[in-house]
Amino acid sequence: QMQLAESGGAAVKVGESLKLSCATVGGTAESYCMAWFRQVPGKQREGVATTNFRRPRVYSTAYHDSVKGRFFVIRSNGGNIMDLQMNALKPEDSAMYYCAAGAGTHCGLETADYNTWGQGTQVTVSS
Repeated sequence: QMQLAESGGAAVKVGESLKLSCATVGGTAESYCMAWFRQVPGKQREGVATTNFRRPRVYSTAYHDSVKGRFFVIRSNGGNIMDLQMNALKPEDSAMYYCAAGAGTHCGLETADYNTWGQGTQVTVSS
């Protein structure tokens, strides 16, 4: 069964950039929706960015309004790696970031669209 492994989380300062990476393990996501979510304690998991990849290319991407123009999602390695480039980071971007994958055709920003999740990687932005 395919698993997801995130990396790249760190503690950074306001305005800095950071790149998260998610790789599939034990399977391929070449025809999967993949997305980044984030969650802070006491709040629901929030969709940040999503990609609809149907080999050989990305057909669409979508972003949460709060990250548009600052975050960019990139699929590579036949769709099996998904990076999240985060620029101009703000304190409110601090959260545990999760990678998710789903085999459906609707690549939304809702948790119900995904059935495979990574363990998460922590991002902390301080002033």
